[in-house]
Amino acid sequence: MLIRFSATIAAVCLLSGAAFAQAGSKPTDPQIAHIAYTAGVLDITAAKQAISKSKSKDVVAFANDMVRDHEAVNKQALDLVKKLNVTPEDNDTSKSLSKAASEKQVELAKLSGAAYDKAYVANEVAYHKTVNGALESTLIPSATNPDLKILLQTGLKIFQGHQQHAEHVASMLK
Repeated sequence: MLIRFSATIAAVCLLSGAAFAQAGSKPTDPQIAHIAYTAGVLDITAAKQAISKSKSKDVVAFANDMVRDHEAVNKQALDLVKKLNVTPEDNDTSKSLSKAASEKQVELAKLSGAAYDKAYVANEVAYHKTVNGALESTLIPSATNPDLKILLQTGLKIFQGHQQHAEHVASMLK
């Protein structure tokens, strides 16, 4: 179940990069802004579910960190698009991310206790690996606006820390 979701997210990110490459274009700054913002919103939603479902103080603390950090980065992203007078553009990648995350939320909602905690944290590890990979390989290199590129690079550093934190929490849940 978890492996299927992780593979879905990875496939979405990889296929979206391949789709942009096949089309002879890379994602535009408005598309990149929407993908990055969507990824943050999805992780906030997952974290809020964990806060309400988990009984583990470590999982809840991790989820609270996800809400705090992703809301802060998304606020910076919204401030930047307003400053630049850019409208984020929905695209196949952001739509696919949303669909896969929605399906995962339904799966996780059926779990409880230790099974939920392990599945949520394992998903966070996989999700951050995938998003970090997409930032490194596609989104940051494709961004043309220097301010957007800097925001994405800052986000990548934060999200790499999230991945490490999730891996640590996962190791404690075994």
